[in-house]
Amino acid sequence: MTGRQEPYYVCYDGDFGLSGLAEVFALSPAAPENARAALGLVTAKLDAYDRETPVDSVDHLDADQRSILGYDTSHDEWGYADDLRDDVRTLIESPLSDEAIRTVWRAAAGGVWDPAAHGTSTRDWLRCVEETCAARPPRKVPGRRPAPSPLWDARPPSADEVRDDVVAEIRSCREWPAGSLPSPDTLSALEEVAVHAHPELAFRLFLRVLKACSVRIGKERYDRFQALGDRFGHHSSLIDTGLDVVWPPIDPARRDAIWDFGLSGLAGQAHQEWHGNREDVRRAAEGDDIGQTPGSAAAVLLDDALRLLRSALPDAAVSALWSGAADWPRSTDGRDRLRLIADVCRERLREVAPAYGPVVAPARTELADTVLREVRETAPMVADKSVSHHWRPVPATEVMDALEHVVTRIDPDLGFRLFLRVLGRLSVSLTQEQYDRYQAIGESFGYGEYHVSDVDHLVETD
Repeated sequence: MTGRQEPYYVCYDGDFGLSGLAEVFALSPAAPENARAALGLVTAKLDAYDRETPVDSVDHLDADQRSILGYDTSHDEWGYADDLRDDVRTLIESPLSDEAIRTVWRAAAGGVWDPAAHGTSTRDWLRCVEETCAARPPRKVPGRRPAPSPLWDARPPSADEVRDDVVAEIRSCREWPAGSLPSPDTLSALEEVAVHAHPELAFRLFLRVLKACSVRIGKERYDRFQALGDRFGHHSSLIDTGLDVVWPPIDPARRDAIWDFGLSGLAGQAHQEWHGNREDVRRAAEGDDIGQTPGSAAAVLLDDALRLLRSALPDAAVSALWSGAADWPRSTDGRDRLRLIADVCRERLREVAPAYGPVVAPARTELADTVLREVRETAPMVADKSVSHHWRPVPATEVMDALEHVVTRIDPDLGFRLFLRVLGRLSVSLTQEQYDRYQAIGESFGYGEYHVSDVDHLVETD
């Protein structure tokens, strides 16, 4: 279907092609009065894309660096106009009836523009869109590879591999409870696009129709949408933006982040360029992972901060913990920083989940002895080390003592997450056996796929 050389998420952090154009029509404050005005919206969309910075921009590289890396420095080899034109040709050249194409377009565009109401078939109007795209000169912007991108580990799936999955999602709409649902004719037309045109285009148009109809989507179905989008090379925002998801209640005990999270995740973001101000903390508090209930990142970060704030851990030990986990050469001010974190998280939660009331649940202690053994096994290996800061070096022994306190008296989960950060900060060499044990502990705590792998570079190889 497409001549592009890169996954879609490299170029777009939202919708694109014909479904992206349908979004423009659906969100237009006023319906176009005629075909000329409708094509004006097409041109405006193409102009807007030309002004955007590519998601994988290499503007920070000089010409020599771009050349070494194989980037084309003159123009876009494949851009928005090409993707839109590709979608349009797919429909025009398909065996779909004019009425089926019209039905899909009207539903995806929220009923804002119906070419048939202005004396032309939807197919003919799409031909005008194609001509508009074909007349666009290549966009002059650095950052596009003229060869297949190494970011695409595997080529996109063939139509036959995914068609049944897309059709199944479209058909499942017929089984949903009554409400604001796409019409049976729309669902049938979308299914025809999947079967007789291309399932990837059908999937994007299906999502756009669900958004236009304000259909409420359960979490399980949302996860399936994200999995399908991932196979197609879509950005997660293509699914998220505008989709009405029925999220489960916020639960800081739920472990559904892919990477590190909470206070240990925040420590991983703290480096030389980090300022430690409200804005930095705010970015972390807003960092909900794909598929997480909005506010989850703030809730778990608040949970970690409150556990330490309400503990008997001395301020000096709190500072030692942060010094050992974060690559940030400034004082942490003990509990003052935790109070700032808690304040920012509460602010974020008031915005996205005003009904949420933070309650620190009892810690999971069943793995305390297991985590404690790992901390104590590592302590002698770092006894002569320290983490350097401009005000004073912090002996690793202080960090390890604080970790042991967290593991035994506060929360083994939090203690283990901070322990993993400390391993990286102190460049502790690990055996494969140790790493395997850490992976097992992470699985027991329910950590995401890439959480413990943050320390896999520390494993010694023969």
